[in-house]
Formats: sequence, C-alpha cells, structure tokens
Amino acid sequence: MRARLLGAYRSQYPNPLRFHTGQIVEVGVRDEEWPAFAWVRTNDGRAGWAPVAWLQLLDEGRAEALCDYDARELDVESGEMVKLHHEHGGWWWSERANGATGWLPARELELLEENCK
Repeated sequence: MRARLLGAYRSQYPNPLRFHTGQIVEVGVRDEEWPAFAWVRTNDGRAGWAPVAWLQLLDEGRAEALCDYDARELDVESGEMVKLHHEHGGWWWSERANGATGWLPARELELLEENCK
C-alpha cells in the first residue's frame, strides 16, 4: 500500500527508543493522545513511546518486550509518496523512496488505491 503525505512531518525524537525481544524495560504513563502507547525507558537510557501490546507487564513499572521495536520516525516533505508496511495504534511503519524506514502518524497520510496492478 502507498500513501501521500498531507503535510511535512519531522521526527520529535533524535535518539529513538529501541529494544529487543526479551529485554526488560521500565514502563511509565500511557499517552493520552495515542492510548496504544506508553512511555518506556531502556537500561541504556533511551526513552520514548512504545506499543503497550508489544510488552508483557511483569510488575509495577517493568515489562518484558514481546518483540523487537524501533521508535524511529521519518522526516518527510508534504506531498511525498511512501510505501506502507504495517499499522499500529494510528501509526504506520513507512518507507521512503530512498529506502529509509520509520513511523509516520496515520493522520498525516492520504492512503492511495493501488490500481496499477
């Protein structure tokens, strides 16, 4: 599936959160705007929003990662075309024409029909 950017988008986090399957992370508050996400911190000090569904809560404030995760967001220009891979919680894992990948908010995307098959 492909999409066109409705406006320019810039990443809010220059040092994005990353974790691997089985890694223990600290879990904080849930995001009010994006309720499928919670604030997470890894033992290397990286912090950011991560999908709650991809974490197994162990006890108050700690969870085990159920899969690898990279919170990298893309910097894109208005009107740019991207390839969409999968969606979670209102965000799409997207790919630019140059091969760069990362998350983009669905509200910034116009989904396009793929009629050229």
